[in-house]
Amino acid sequence: MKPFSRLGGLVISRLPFPACWYALPLRAIVGFGFVEHGYAKLARGPEHFSAILAAIGMPLPDLFSWATVLVEIIGGLLILLGTLVPLASIPMMIVLIVAIFTVHLPNGFSSIKLLAYDTAGAHFGQPGYETDLLYLAGLIALCLGGAGPLSVDHLLARRRR
Repeated sequence: MKPFSRLGGLVISRLPFPACWYALPLRAIVGFGFVEHGYAKLARGPEHFSAILAAIGMPLPDLFSWATVLVEIIGGLLILLGTLVPLASIPMMIVLIVAIFTVHLPNGFSSIKLLAYDTAGAHFGQPGYETDLLYLAGLIALCLGGAGPLSVDHLLARRRR
């Protein structure tokens, strides 16, 4: 037990950084992820995403296609910059919740379903709702803990003081 007790302090203590710095990597992955998903829909053409929405029975697929693209790109940029994080998170969370209930829920939890591997590489099944929940958790953490340092929200809070 002696060797473990020497590591015990390291295992249970924080890293030597202020706790608020947690937000930087979280903002980076959540913000970039949303921008990337929005850009992919835009690059393919929102009409392709609209056709998918129509196929799953969403009302007003053209409107919701463009709304989703804008929420993902603008919301992702706002999260990356740490700007108006609680406000930006609301439509982003709505997009995630709709995606869970309309697309991913029937596929189960796991986002990665390896079906086969052959000379062409790995073949995956339909993703579940795991990644959506991770994005939701990241947004909730940012809303609860704040955007952290190096954010527009932090600069605005300092100006108010």
